[in-house]
Amino acid sequence: MSDLLDHIETIKAEEASITKLFDGEGTRVRGRKSQDPRYSEHLVEAATLYADVLDGRRPTHYLSEAMTTSDFPNLFGDILDRQLLGAYREYPSSYRSFVRVSTVNDFRTVKRFAVDGAEGQLDEVPEQTPYPGTSVDDKADTYSVTKRGKRFPISWESMVNDDLDALRDAPNRLAKAARRSEAKFVTQLYVDSTGPHASLYSGGFSNVVTSNPALSVDALQTAMTVLAAQTDTDGEPIYFETITLVVPPALEVTARQIVNATEIRSTAAAGGGTATSQLVATNWMRGRVNIEVDPYIPIVANSANGNTSWFLFGNPSDGRPALELGFLRGHTEPALFMKRSDQQRIGGSAGPDGDMGDFDTETIQYKVRHVFGGTRLTVTGGAKSTVASEGDGS
Repeated sequence: MSDLLDHIETIKAEEASITKLFDGEGTRVRGRKSQDPRYSEHLVEAATLYADVLDGRRPTHYLSEAMTTSDFPNLFGDILDRQLLGAYREYPSSYRSFVRVSTVNDFRTVKRFAVDGAEGQLDEVPEQTPYPGTSVDDKADTYSVTKRGKRFPISWESMVNDDLDALRDAPNRLAKAARRSEAKFVTQLYVDSTGPHASLYSGGFSNVVTSNPALSVDALQTAMTVLAAQTDTDGEPIYFETITLVVPPALEVTARQIVNATEIRSTAAAGGGTATSQLVATNWMRGRVNIEVDPYIPIVANSANGNTSWFLFGNPSDGRPALELGFLRGHTEPALFMKRSDQQRIGGSAGPDGDMGDFDTETIQYKVRHVFGGTRLTVTGGAKSTVASEGDGS
């Protein structure tokens, strides 16, 4: 706003110089001839009024009475859109380190293919013997994105009582609703009502930590061993350069104490007897394991193990991801809309803020639209990239 006022002062100075030069005959301000000798004064008044409304020194109906939406349609639309974008990007995303994020072209079902085979050990070929044949097998996981949204109507009475806060609060609330919807959707891909999702973690996938131990140094080492034991369809080991430990809020302190510790101390039997000794080693997990806290784990696992379940995910960029979240191309972020008013006062002028709403109910309505979808990539082998424990010791 200070830049705008400085710009106006420059215009006033130029106008004064040109007026003096041509004896007051029609002034030309930056290439535009002004028929009103008080042009710059009116501009200063408008800018000052606009600044007062933005800073909260005056209610918004002062601005509405002075300037209608037809006068500055781009200005007000741009302010609302920028608030939504900023709030969405600043809200933390805990899943992007262990979920593959992609874009899709439309609402039709998309397929994620994987080809396995022909990567195993080479056979020894005796002299004058044909080389043994091999084959590959293709697999696919499917999903589609869907449209999600919500309306936020604001009544005329609310606008009168708290008009400025209502206008500024609407985009932020809708942005948080969109962000929270996608975050919970991701959690529901790997967590069910009793902990680790049964469709992703099972004995058939060999990705459940033995005895479901509570999170500890020893339990984390066991989980790493289970993850390292995974092999591809050719029986070859799968390597993960970095691993993400995902925990509910109740386990955040425990997880950080384990991963961020400088040293690891453990007790071991000495010489195969009953005597024990303390082993001290540098914490090898500090540079290998990242921590993410998912607040929706106890919300989704609301029957059992919500505060005890923990998960390990391989980096989705290293190999086959366990989960994928997809957004519609060109619509990767929420879109905010405001319903156009279908009323105006007799005489053609717009009234205060509340009068710009719906003709029948005098309600101003905002709408948010967000398009996304996702799946567990179990058919293509994504279950080999993650292990989990219910944490209840069962």
